[in-house]
Amino acid sequence: MGQDRESTVAAITAVWRAESARLVGALTRMTRDLDLAEDLAQDALLAALEQWPRDGVPATPGAWLMTTAKRRAIDTFRRAETLRRRTAEIGHSLSEEDGMPDLSTQVDSIEDDVLRLIFLSCHPRLTAESRAALTLRLVGGLTTAEIARGFLVPEATMGQRISRAKRTLTDAGIEFDLPVGTERMARLDDVMAVIYLVFNEGYTATAGSDWMRPELIAEAIRLARMIAALVLDEPEVHGLQALLELQASRMGARVDASGNAVLLEDQDRALWDVLLIRRGLAALATAEQLAASGRPVGRYFLQAVIAAHHARADTAQETDWRGIARMYDVLAQAAPGPVVEVNRAVAHGRAYGAAAGLAVLDALPDGALAGTHLLPSVRGDLLARAGRGSEAAVAFREAAGLTQNERERAVLLGRAESLG
Repeated sequence: MGQDRESTVAAITAVWRAESARLVGALTRMTRDLDLAEDLAQDALLAALEQWPRDGVPATPGAWLMTTAKRRAIDTFRRAETLRRRTAEIGHSLSEEDGMPDLSTQVDSIEDDVLRLIFLSCHPRLTAESRAALTLRLVGGLTTAEIARGFLVPEATMGQRISRAKRTLTDAGIEFDLPVGTERMARLDDVMAVIYLVFNEGYTATAGSDWMRPELIAEAIRLARMIAALVLDEPEVHGLQALLELQASRMGARVDASGNAVLLEDQDRALWDVLLIRRGLAALATAEQLAASGRPVGRYFLQAVIAAHHARADTAQETDWRGIARMYDVLAQAAPGPVVEVNRAVAHGRAYGAAAGLAVLDALPDGALAGTHLLPSVRGDLLARAGRGSEAAVAFREAAGLTQNERERAVLLGRAESLG
């Protein structure tokens, strides 16, 4: 019996992760109250945890959650004298005869609700950190504890951050309507930036003892696929999906059996995930078709093209570094910035020799990326390739002193020691 309960709870968790965004989105549209919508969704989840282990998982579990939440919304409004009008509106949308309506009959509304929820979570009034936390909470369906673990902060701190974000939206009187025109495109860029932020924190953790946080990588890919399914005509959205899937395909080769970091050139490419590569290349092909029709592309599409160069190379030696360097030159024009320049230096160093890469770094303005390990770590690599071992060791030690990730620090100190 205990095993049956465990499998049922696992099924509930999977259903919640898949359906929570639709549920909260629809309830927010109906109630115009984000906090209430989340409370109602959580009530439905608790009801499932109580009833499904006893009665079994319903045939349409998402519809069961939606119906339960709507009924609780009706009860809530009936108790509130001033909200009787809303009771009628919600009651009208619930067929008492059918009991458990199939979500597929509401697909258009649901897709709009999820998209609204994504845009709401990434509202420009919120900080980047708050957007990421709220997106994982409302759209990803993660608990506050899970999000806190992912970003290495106390659960209480993350709870306060999420509460402040929701209060900010409420106090500002934010409407739960889809933005249109130029505002929609600006907000879409914010949405993609948040998803990419979540992925990067999972792919190379800022701090702590783990090189990666797979749960954040998985959520970022899920969010990218979700937004690509909702916004079909933007190549950048499909480019983002492609980028994340192609990079994530290397996860199995990025650490050894002891959890130590393995750099790209040393990875066993037989461990790369072929299915993720295939999905990433398919998403990139969709983006390329849209671009060919005249739709504009940007940094995610261009980075996906770069990632595809790596994915298509069977060995590190077969990597088309000149093609990658050319793409970084284009990226530097489309989305200029010091991080792009540092990555461009790596590509030029591989394609045209270490001196070419160092020349790109030397062109950076003074103080660029100050306080981060990225610049000295890349400089150390290029100096080592140029045969300037003692200078490279100094750069690697400087980078090791700046990173907060223990696995990354070990790699950098190891490279410094190998140079004497």
